This record gives sequence, structure tokens and C-alpha cells, in this order.
Amino acid sequence: MTHLTRRLMIVAAASLCSAAALAQPYPNKPIRAVVPFAAGSATDQIGRAFAEKMSQTLGQQVVVDNKPGASGMLGADIVAKAPNDGYTILIGTNSTNAALKFLMKKLPYDQDTAFAPVAYIGSVPLMVAVNNDFPAKTLKEFVDQAKAKPGQVSFAYASTSQQVSSEMLSSMAAIKMNAIPYKSGPNAMTDLIGGQVNMFTADFAVTVPQHKAGKIRGLAVTSSKRVAVVPELPTVNEALGLKDYELIAYFAVFAPAGTPADVIARLNQAVNAAANSKDIQDKFAPNGFSVEPGTPEALAQRNRTETAKWEKAIREAKIEAQ
Repeated sequence: MTHLTRRLMIVAAASLCSAAALAQPYPNKPIRAVVPFAAGSATDQIGRAFAEKMSQTLGQQVVVDNKPGASGMLGADIVAKAPNDGYTILIGTNSTNAALKFLMKKLPYDQDTAFAPVAYIGSVPLMVAVNNDFPAKTLKEFVDQAKAKPGQVSFAYASTSQQVSSEMLSSMAAIKMNAIPYKSGPNAMTDLIGGQVNMFTADFAVTVPQHKAGKIRGLAVTSSKRVAVVPELPTVNEALGLKDYELIAYFAVFAPAGTPADVIARLNQAVNAAANSKDIQDKFAPNGFSVEPGTPEALAQRNRTETAKWEKAIREAKIEAQ
């Protein structure tokens, strides 16, 4: 066999191997799921539970990668600029995929076109909570305290839902509070318990366990109806005699724009299988989490609606873009 013949055979064999690799059904390697918030946050807890279930459906490990910062912008940017091959996905929220474009003067990506909707995961209300030593047993008493001391009552936030819900409350109740930003919800909760901040409005996954343990005092929920998990807490509307206050956090999976439709369909199937699993529902139902499986098209429509809703909330709360 001549040297040229051997080289041709090697090249042909390599080409066949490459073609075989390309022909393997998706997925044929681990998938990176970027969680744009810190470990222990509601997004992280939900993202990890879904990633584990998705791994079982897909036959490949879905590895959670926490990339917190700038209310989710840093993690979202990583996914927006990742290859659109289905091996990098975003555990997105109302922060990353609805509110950020109105809270930031400039994003490093186009929020409306950078992502392909995969599947809606679900939603959860927030709880308005205060430190146990704060002299307010009801939300009305909290508002009265804030009115008596303009700018001296503080609230923590580590995501846009936490910020906007608090600023909405401030605007609608005609009070002025001191906003304290945090890098993560768990850090903000630690300082609420310790008394470094007075109030924290956050996802049930973060607040309910602490409220039930008596480490913080829940005052109200941000949904339009009371929640079975904490039936003793009124809605903000009930507590303050309002009618238009409502804000809930939601979670969904997105891929980089241009991800092939068959890959999106496979991921959608895996997310919906996780949402329908009894394990997931039993795990998060105590935290008021409501799963809602659906199509990519349904998520796209929902996200358009939510984006308009969050724009209105941010504008009416008079929050200036940073």
C-alpha cells in the first residue's frame, strides 16, 4: 500500500467518523443550563430540580451553571452569545426575559431577539416580609411606619421581581423607602433575619420556610388572591385597600436564537415531562409554585404579555433605568 493510499484511507475514515458523530441524535453530550442567579435562590432551586428530571428524559446530564450578577443580565448574556446547538440553555425568569430591558439603559444583547422560547416552567407569588423586631404586625402598620420616617425604612432586593414589587408598593402606598441591592436572595434573607434591612419582598421558595420557622414576619402576598400555603396572609390589595396591585415571579427555559426546531421540541418535551412529574409538584407545591407545561409558541405569547406587563409596572413605579 502506497503512502498516498494510506493517507487517503485515513482521511476517509476520519470523514466517516465525523459524519457518524453529526448523525447522532440530539443530545449526544451534556447540556449546560445557565442559572443567572446565585445558588440557593428560587431560580436555582427550581432550575436544579428541573435539570435533574430533564437529564432522565434526555439521557444526558443537564448541568446547572450559576452565573449571577446584574439581576440576571450576566447569565442571560452568556446564553444569548452561546452556540445555538441546544447544548447551552437559560433558566430564565421575568427578570431576564421581561423586565431587564426597562431597568437597564443598555443590554449587551437584544432581549426580544436573542432567545428562542423552549418551555414555560411555572410561577410563584412573592411575600412581603419584615424583620421580627420591626414594630409592624400588619402591612398597614408597616406603611404607617414608613410614612412617619420617609427614607429611613429599608428594603432589600436581589432580582427585578424583588425590586419592582417593592417599588410598586412604595409608589401605590405613597411612601419613600431606602432600597438596598444584594447579589443574591439568600444573602438578603440573612440580613433581613439579622435586622440589617427592614423589609424584603421575595419568592416563596426563599420566604415561606423562614416565615413558617418564625424567623421573619410575613405581612402579605403579592398575588391577586390569597395562597393556600400561607392562608393567614392577606394580599397587598386586601391589606391596604388597593385593587390593582399584583406581581408574581415566573420561570421558563430559553435557548439561543436560531436553535433548530427539532432540538427545541426535544427540550420542550423534557421540560414538560419534568413539570408533570409528581416529584417536582410535591417538592415545590408547599412553596406556592404552580407548574404550567406548554408549547414553545405558548411561551412566546406569554412572554410578550409579561414584557408589556412589567414595562407598565416599572413605568408606574417610576423606577429609573440604571
